[in-house]
Parts: sequence; structure tokens; C-alpha cells
Amino acid sequence: MSVADFSFTAKKGTIGEIKFLVMPQLSHPVRFYSGRDRLSVWLAPRIFPGMYPPNLYAAPAHRTELNQADKTMSTVAVVTTFNPDLSVLREQLGRTVPQVKQLIVVDNGSVAADSIRALVEEFAKTRWFSLGENRGLGYAHNVGIQQALERGAGSVLILDQDTLPEPDMVSVLAETLVSSNGPDSRVAAVGARYVGVQSSHPSFFVQFRRFRFKKCFCTECGVRQVIPADVLISSGALFSARALREIGTMDEGLFIDHIDTEWFLRAHHRGWRSYGVCDAVMRHSLGERTFRVWLGRWRYLPIHKPFRYYYIYRNSVLLYRRSYPTIRWKQTDVLRLLMMFVMFALFAGDRVENLKMMCRGIADGFRDRDGRLDAAR
Repeated sequence: MSVADFSFTAKKGTIGEIKFLVMPQLSHPVRFYSGRDRLSVWLAPRIFPGMYPPNLYAAPAHRTELNQADKTMSTVAVVTTFNPDLSVLREQLGRTVPQVKQLIVVDNGSVAADSIRALVEEFAKTRWFSLGENRGLGYAHNVGIQQALERGAGSVLILDQDTLPEPDMVSVLAETLVSSNGPDSRVAAVGARYVGVQSSHPSFFVQFRRFRFKKCFCTECGVRQVIPADVLISSGALFSARALREIGTMDEGLFIDHIDTEWFLRAHHRGWRSYGVCDAVMRHSLGERTFRVWLGRWRYLPIHKPFRYYYIYRNSVLLYRRSYPTIRWKQTDVLRLLMMFVMFALFAGDRVENLKMMCRGIADGFRDRDGRLDAAR
């Protein structure tokens, strides 16, 4: 983390080659980490150097202390529903509503829409919007985001219908986003780490490397570690309202998969950054179930219904043809799709139907077709 990442005014100093900030106005210690030097610095009122693991960052301090209400008073949550489990949705609303200014539910044509609406209206600070049909995850996100921005949201939290945030998740994310965003800083979003609902396997944050996605795990808790991430999953991500206005909203043509990937690729191309916050925790599932396989080490691969592979492969090809995704992402994603092809077309799930959907997605990607699968026929 560079000196430019700090949003407050401070006196600069140096110890040898290591830059630091002297902040006499702070009454509490602030820890940050440098992946290059593997050094941490404690500031207040004097400096204590020490050795800590790389790639772990603490959120930069802000000049103003933020209380619990200030952290979340401008956060509006957006939840998209499509035939949800009502018991899980009830638990999610119960966990989320106390943490935000308002919660907006956008229903994407659920069969039991009336039951979902009745459930939502049991909770204060909620708004319900029904699309009447499945318009896609990107479209539903954008409806919720637009409503949130019109209501003066300073930040927008996106949640899947089955994501269960811990009681302090939003305040931890909001504190990190606010303290990271000074007048000249460009932090687009911060994201929570998840614990898999089915397997409880640990999550990680992703950085793009040549021919691989570097997995950055949280190895220490309790010090507000913040890890630079090249992409975040949309569920559990807190987006800056300023970033949404400047970068734009989600790509509705992708319909369901790679919506978050595309947005973060676009954001980073325009000079914005994103971070994973280790102390913000949620329970979340990436697929209908997970497949544990040994590929050099044990890996957990999410298993989806066959139609999802159509969107995964089609949308990857669509993004390959655009200018702003990085070469590193394209290289690594090609390898990821090859691995998925081997696993899910030959060994796992409904192999024949998976293969059909993958091949059809690739073909439609090269034909530059987007939107809903039915409309692409």
C-alpha cells in the first residue's frame, strides 16, 4: 500500500527506504502491511516496525472516528430473488435489515412472488419491486442499484438470495470503504470473505497472474486485513456510489454469469481498485453443490445445472473479444474453461447436457449473441 492510498493529511517521513506517515492526531494504533517489504508499521504515537506475512493489509485510518450508525446509515442493500427458499430468505432479511439504511428486494419472476412480497413486507426499511419475468441477474441488479442511488445511497451492498451476512459484516465493509476513499482515491468496492454453506471450505480473494489466478487467503483475523483483489464476487460486495456513477452499472446482456467479473475488469481498466476484507464474513454457496477434486492439491469446484455452463462459456468468449479485460485474465480464464470442460463434460454432473451447453455457449459467443438463452436460439 502506497502513501497515496491514505486519504488524510499527514506529515511524511522516511526511515531508510521505507516511507511512513506520522499522524499525531490519531489516538489509536493503525496497522498496514506492504507486500513488497513484508513490514508493518504501527503509528501512534511512535512507530514500531515488525515482520508480518505479505499481502495482508489493514484498512487505512480515517481522520474522523466512525460510530456504528455512521458506518451504515448511507448503505442500501439490494437482494435479487428468483424462486428462493423462503426460510433462508427470512433469515437473510433478519440478519441484513438491522445493518443497513434500507433493503431493496427485486424479484425476477418467481412463481411464489406474492409470498415473497408478504415476507419482505414483514420487515421495516424494505422495498419490493417485481419484474414479472426473469429479466436476468444484471437487469435486476441495475433496477435495485438505480433505486438505491435515487434514495441517496453512499454505497450499495449486493446480496444473493441465499447469502447470510454475519452481524457486523456491513459495518466492517462500510468502515473500510469510507476510510479508503479520500478525495483523490478510487476504491470501487470492497468485498466480504465467505464460508461455504455446504463444505465450510475457506474462501479467498483473487489476483490475476500469468496463466493463473493467485488465491489470497486470510491467515490472520482481528486486525482489519484488507487484500487487494482484481475481482470480487458480487454477493457480499459493497460498491461505492461514486464508482457506480462513473463506471456504470452491470452489463445486462450477460444475463447471469460473469456479471461481477465484467464490472471489475471495466473498473480496473478505468483506474479503480477493489479490496477483500477479511473481517467481513458471510455464509455463501457458489453452486448447487461442490465437487472436491485433486489437481495438484484439493480443490472445490462448484457444480451448476447444465444451462449455467452455456452462460459461463458464452460470456467468457464475449469478454475475450472486448478491449478492456487484461491479457492475464484472458489467459487464465481460458485455462479455467479447459479444466471445467474436462471435469464437467467427462466426469461430473449431467455430462452430455453439460457438453452441449458448453459448445453452444462458445458458438454463440463467437456470434456475438447475448441476452437470455431462449432469445439466442
